[in-house]
Amino acid sequence: MNNPLLIQPDWPAPAHIKACCSTRIGGCSSAPYDSLNLGDHVADNPQNVAKNRQLLAQVAQLPAAPVWLQQTHSTVVVDAATVAAGVNADASFSTDKAQVCAVMTADCLPVLLTNQQGSVVAAIHAGWRGLADGIIEATVEKLRVQSPDSQWMAWLGPAISQSAFEVGSEVREYFLEKETGCACAFIPSENEGRWMADIYTLARRRLAHIGIEDIYGGDFCTYSNPTCFFSYRRDGQFTGRMASLIWIEPSVRALEI
Repeated sequence: MNNPLLIQPDWPAPAHIKACCSTRIGGCSSAPYDSLNLGDHVADNPQNVAKNRQLLAQVAQLPAAPVWLQQTHSTVVVDAATVAAGVNADASFSTDKAQVCAVMTADCLPVLLTNQQGSVVAAIHAGWRGLADGIIEATVEKLRVQSPDSQWMAWLGPAISQSAFEVGSEVREYFLEKETGCACAFIPSENEGRWMADIYTLARRRLAHIGIEDIYGGDFCTYSNPTCFFSYRRDGQFTGRMASLIWIEPSVRALEI
């Protein structure tokens, strides 16, 4: 962690690709949203959220305001350069310099993507339903239209770990209907009829199945670290949101493809 407010991906992205994930540290929101809550859809003071977003922009040196999405656990993917903030979507991508793609999470999995040339970026909000329904595949399909012959890399940001992510049998069956091999991502819970799901493994399998094997991150747990992370499972509806962001730095020219 390079800054108490931010986590920066440890991945071999080109130098002009910038990415980070916020923590809950260093903002101005009061409990239970303390302190760097970036979600304006929770019951936090809107003025505090606005100040937190300004602080994030300063600390992360964002080139522009992020395009915040209205996330609904869908498979909708949008071009961040062509939509307004608040659009209903769970992933955005961009080929434009200085266009910041962002998703907010508090246990769901944020996935950041770019290619070796650094000519396109994407941010994905992958809750269990969106992951099962194909939000990763839908996003990569959009990216491959932009750059058909690219090799891609992914970074998996902070999410709930398997030891804390208990789900019902219906969730496991929903995944198995899509891909039987993902049974390895579920282990029986101590509670009968329940399962502990590994959202990181589920995402890695989805990425690998569409040809993305350069996968990094996946080593944080939002639930078990209340000092650094918000967690919906741990704290319920009165919790804040972190943000995962990615953009093409405007001061450096991306390689032509």
